[in-house]
Amino acid sequence: MAQKNDHVESVRAVRQLRRIRPVYAGGALLWAASAAWTGWDDPGSRQMWVSVLFLVVFTGLLSVTSLWLWRQQTAGEGRFVHHAAPRRTVPGRHANA
Repeated sequence: MAQKNDHVESVRAVRQLRRIRPVYAGGALLWAASAAWTGWDDPGSRQMWVSVLFLVVFTGLLSVTSLWLWRQQTAGEGRFVHHAAPRRTVPGRHANA
């Protein structure tokens, strides 16, 4: 039973990471543009270094998320996934004569 719960939690985690990955990519692009802009206007300023720091953070989040999803995908290739509930035989309720 623990495997079933682990599988459900794993599926939920994969779904959430797939949804958040574009947010991390957008954040990385935004902070890359901000770092380039502030680096062009005022190189070495505090705003430029903060933008670079956020760029590193969002790039790290994006790479860790992508790596985790890639590992989940390669680990799940060999498994057969059941999407429906397993069929169980219902024992008879009548007493034998």
